[in-house]
Amino acid sequence: MEKPFSHITCAMCFKPYNDPRILSCLHSFCVQCLHHEIEKRGSQQTFQCLICKRNTSIPMGGASDLPQNLHLAFEVEVAGYMSKMVNNSDVACDHCIDGGNGPAVVFCCTCHQFLCKVAYEYHKTGRHHSKHNMVGLDQEGARQLHTIMKPRDPYCSQPNHEDNELIAYCETCCLLVCCDCTTATHKSHTVKEISTVAKNRQMEITGAHEAAKAVVAKLTGAMVENKMNILQVEISKQTASQAIIQTFETLQQTLKERKKTLVSELEAISLTKTTALTLQMEKFEKIVGDIGRYTDMASQILQTHSDYEIVALGGLIPTELQAILKRVQTISLIPNQHNNTTVSVQTDDLIRQLSKLGNLLELYPSPSSSTWTSTSVARVGTEYHVKVQSKTSKGEEYPHGGVEVKGEMRSKTHNGAVVYGEVEDHRDGTYTISLTPQTAGPHQFLISMDRQHILNSPNDLDVRPKRDYHTLCNAQQVIQCSRPTCVAIHDNGDIYVGSHLHCIYVFDQSGQLKNTIGSNGFGDGQFTYPSGIAIKGDVLYVADLANDRVQKMTSSGKFIQTFGQKGSGQGQFNSPFCVIIDSNNKLIVSDRDNHRIQIFSEHGGWLLTIDGKGSGNHSFQFPRGVTLDPQGNIHVAAHGSNTIKVFTKEGVYVRMYGDPNGPSGITIDDEGYSLVSERDGNCLSIYDPEGNKINTVGNLKTPSGTAVDPRDDSVFIANWGANTNIFEWMWCKYVNVIGIKVYMVNCIEKCAAAMMPVRENGEEDFLNEGHIVKDSDSCFTVWCTRRTSCDWMMPHLYPLLPPFQLTAPVEAGSVNFAAVSDTPLPRYRAADDMDNIVLALGQKKTTLEQCKDFEDLVCGLA
Repeated sequence: MEKPFSHITCAMCFKPYNDPRILSCLHSFCVQCLHHEIEKRGSQQTFQCLICKRNTSIPMGGASDLPQNLHLAFEVEVAGYMSKMVNNSDVACDHCIDGGNGPAVVFCCTCHQFLCKVAYEYHKTGRHHSKHNMVGLDQEGARQLHTIMKPRDPYCSQPNHEDNELIAYCETCCLLVCCDCTTATHKSHTVKEISTVAKNRQMEITGAHEAAKAVVAKLTGAMVENKMNILQVEISKQTASQAIIQTFETLQQTLKERKKTLVSELEAISLTKTTALTLQMEKFEKIVGDIGRYTDMASQILQTHSDYEIVALGGLIPTELQAILKRVQTISLIPNQHNNTTVSVQTDDLIRQLSKLGNLLELYPSPSSSTWTSTSVARVGTEYHVKVQSKTSKGEEYPHGGVEVKGEMRSKTHNGAVVYGEVEDHRDGTYTISLTPQTAGPHQFLISMDRQHILNSPNDLDVRPKRDYHTLCNAQQVIQCSRPTCVAIHDNGDIYVGSHLHCIYVFDQSGQLKNTIGSNGFGDGQFTYPSGIAIKGDVLYVADLANDRVQKMTSSGKFIQTFGQKGSGQGQFNSPFCVIIDSNNKLIVSDRDNHRIQIFSEHGGWLLTIDGKGSGNHSFQFPRGVTLDPQGNIHVAAHGSNTIKVFTKEGVYVRMYGDPNGPSGITIDDEGYSLVSERDGNCLSIYDPEGNKINTVGNLKTPSGTAVDPRDDSVFIANWGANTNIFEWMWCKYVNVIGIKVYMVNCIEKCAAAMMPVRENGEEDFLNEGHIVKDSDSCFTVWCTRRTSCDWMMPHLYPLLPPFQLTAPVEAGSVNFAAVSDTPLPRYRAADDMDNIVLALGQKKTTLEQCKDFEDLVCGLA
């Protein structure tokens, strides 16, 4: 008889299982074997299965706390009983203590006991045992044993509870417990009847089993389809192989026939030439023979004949020879055929073509090699577009359409809501999938080709909520920065801020300063009023306004190159204000005081100029901000024209929109909404993609550059003329600055003040109005903001009672006042950090320390 239950041997000790414990991989080992192996490996947290190499977490109590494999333990128990029944002739009775009633004759499958004749009779007649199942101790009984015998209900292993059946399950400890345990160690735990837990677990197992069966059915179907595909691949290979062999055999046969034809033609040509040359040669031989006969006779006559004979025959010989010679003159002595015949076969091109002869065309693209890309942001209520490129198994672009492509977006929340895409087949191997997300949050984007996922599908996709520019609220403090003029966001989230302190500040996402790039000056890597920043990857471009150039640097501030100089020619600048980078790495620069936009290559080579001078719709004055919309059109914030002009990337005028009050900065989000900072209007205006104004947000002070963070839709504004408070409007962040301020104390009761920027060539600009604050009866503070770049400043103080005016040149960075009138004014020097500024006239003095709250002072002045 074959050995039953060969699977009950432990893979560690190679003996029948002793208290088997089950791992998470469903393999089982003896509890003692696990204890020894865990101690041997020195790992108390995980155990790697010896069979499948998967790791199982070990409970705090060690291997003893792993689940018991009760089924396997029962199999071992049954195998032990069967071995006794088959191999032992005398088996002791388990019921009789001394065994005095003889060996066992039957086995009780209910009590799991061997019984002698006496015990057997007792079992048959006993009220509690009369219905027990008995089998004989032979091979037939052993075969019946595994079918009839059922596992006994387990008993509690706790001390003094050994006789108690396990009737409940403690969900707190994940253990089966007896009745006494529920009132002792598990009194305050969550305990349920074992039948209830078993029913729930049965439902879970059934559900998992059915789900697994469904998956197996799908996998089986996929395996069958794969086998069919493998067979089809083999059939296609055989068909293509036969076609290749037949093609090249045809080529070989054609070459053989051509070879035969050429050889035959060569034979014919050679025969013709040989015949012609032979006939010519025979003619020559005949003439030579005729001449020989007459010359031989002439020689003989001259040597042996008499004068009579010479006279008689001498006239004949010359006549005949002259006739022959005349005949020779009428024929060509040159061979009438060339003696060489060559073959001309242009083999170079033919060999080159033969080396590339034939293409193995895949009838269908390979889904696992096909790719997809998207340049837009997935947003609720906005159509999302994806381009799919079908490719062959070798990764080459597949040039034909006609393949079934599907796309869907499945929400990971909202009960897994699915949005199906519409697919456009461009018939060139590319497809466009368009769909409109309905819910925000994490999604899964799935793209299939011929019912198979393409490369990088499924892919996690975060759908953003639709922006609502109508509901902006007050700002909150975000970043502290001095005198910002422009702002740009790096792909890694760093915030680059240009400052009129002649440098670029770099902040991390939390607003902490990471780096300061550049300093005041004219050298490489130095700036004079940087007003525009563009950053892409590791490359940073800066519009260096007062130095009339654009500088190219690394994102960390290492100088690379500079281009441009002061002038109005191609590639020259007159106050370049803003710089941006398009998708082709071209640079677009607003040349403010030349009233134009210039376009350059990434290395600074001039490409195109959009001239704003003149009249008509295309004209504009003093362009400051410039940006691109999703279609690649150029939007120009024309500060001097109070409008936004739109041009194609080729410079063709498209349209204008808006009525901003001194537009300075402009940025456009991925939906085409324009955000325009109004320098003179002290606000931010938002326009929809059609150019309609939908909202205006105030509370700004001389705002300048703007930027949108594509990662979280945050909008940054360089609020140049504001105080040091940093604000955030909902998801819109605002970088604010304290402007250039000049403080003076004057005993004149009524006065006005202004700062006049003056350039190096003497050209004056408009006055910047000053704000007057009376500190005391004889002490005033004048606050002025520098609004334009210049080489030096001309401060003006206008007393309103006596006719009095003070003018004095002021160099950038420090201020020295000298009175023009008879009334002297004190000398003044401004500290860069604005701390401890002392201004005096007579005995009156004031310091910033004496102000209760400097912020209140600045806010009051503003």
